[in-house]
Amino acid sequence: MRGWLPKTSFARTVSLIAAVLLVNLTLTYLLFSAYVLKPGVQQLVRSVTNHTEVAEWLDAHPDPLVRMNVADLSQVRSFNGLAAEDAGLARAQHYDWLSRMVTAEVGRPSEIRVATQDGVSIWVNFDGQEQWFLVPMDELNDAQFWPLIWLLGVIGLVSVFAAAWFARSLNRPLERLQFAAEQIVQGANPDPLPEIGTVELVKVTRAFNRMVSNLNRIDDDRALLLAGISHDLRTPLTRIRLAAEMMDPNDLLVEGIIQDVDDLNSILSQFSDFARASERVGFSFVNLNELIEEVVAAEQFLAREEISLHLQPVPDVELQPVAVKRILTNLVMNAKRYGKPPIEIESGLSLDEEHIWFSIRDQGAGIADEQVEAMFTPFTRGNTARNDEGTGLGLAIVKRFTQMHRGRVEARNDPRGGLKIRVTLPRYPNAEAID
Repeated sequence: MRGWLPKTSFARTVSLIAAVLLVNLTLTYLLFSAYVLKPGVQQLVRSVTNHTEVAEWLDAHPDPLVRMNVADLSQVRSFNGLAAEDAGLARAQHYDWLSRMVTAEVGRPSEIRVATQDGVSIWVNFDGQEQWFLVPMDELNDAQFWPLIWLLGVIGLVSVFAAAWFARSLNRPLERLQFAAEQIVQGANPDPLPEIGTVELVKVTRAFNRMVSNLNRIDDDRALLLAGISHDLRTPLTRIRLAAEMMDPNDLLVEGIIQDVDDLNSILSQFSDFARASERVGFSFVNLNELIEEVVAAEQFLAREEISLHLQPVPDVELQPVAVKRILTNLVMNAKRYGKPPIEIESGLSLDEEHIWFSIRDQGAGIADEQVEAMFTPFTRGNTARNDEGTGLGLAIVKRFTQMHRGRVEARNDPRGGLKIRVTLPRYPNAEAID
């Protein structure tokens, strides 16, 4: 039963209002039929019966003067056989329910036919005889009913459109709320939503705006903390490196100190990248394949056989080149560190031509399926099958930069072996998806 219900709140609201309107119209029709239409039809049947019985009596009256005078008053005409057919009986439509009502009224078998040519008229026959009586109904005209039908149709359409507008006004804030929530999932910072609508919607929207404000404040505090750590630690690290370089260069301890300082500087650089990964500046139209080739050229300076390219033609899209290069560099470094060469890089255009994508696959042992999503969490590293070196920020930076482009990043174990990470980016990341 649930499968037949509309899926969206808008559709359910419109369906509910339409159902209530249908029930209301049905009950109105039933009440109108019971208290207005049925008594009117009964009165019409009684009038037609009385006129017809008078005409029948006149046909049997011996005085022709009486027959002529009364016939002029009632306007009921009598026809026999073919004369009735020529007068329009053949074009009249039989009504069984009217025939039953007249039969019940006069107490003998009757047949009723209604003709609508040149006005409404009723043909009446008693006991199956050849004689037919034509009762003109000058006050009835089928054209009079068309304005009523049109009016009812207009009222129905207006009611449906009004219901749709009402449902839309109720569901519009929910659509804004849904879109803003999706923006948060993608790493964007949505503007505060207008607090309009019903009391419940206003309360939910106000709570959502407070939540977004708190999340932004927490994110700003975290970025400030990471930037502060990176800034404050670089000066003492620089002094340590300078002091180490002034010592005996042949001392293995000195070499280890310098290497540790370089590692710490690399970690601080990752902190800085992670902290500024939400800055939506510096977008321009560039070609993704050119960015891939630039990064690969730098990575293949010493080992050209480690990376193979399979790039399809893609159009220029709106990207932040530095951020995309950082995504590519981190993914290539991740594939080198935790996988095995050769590394395959592919690119292409989606079927709807609204997105571009690129993927990087290594030849390593892969990762447990239950740990794939956790790979993109800050300070989380892969399982022991992929080693446990690094800070755990490389893929987190990839995800944040991808979300900054309003794209998505997916990872899975490739059937051919190794881990495959695919990044999908919209061609116009700065375009608004909802008013």
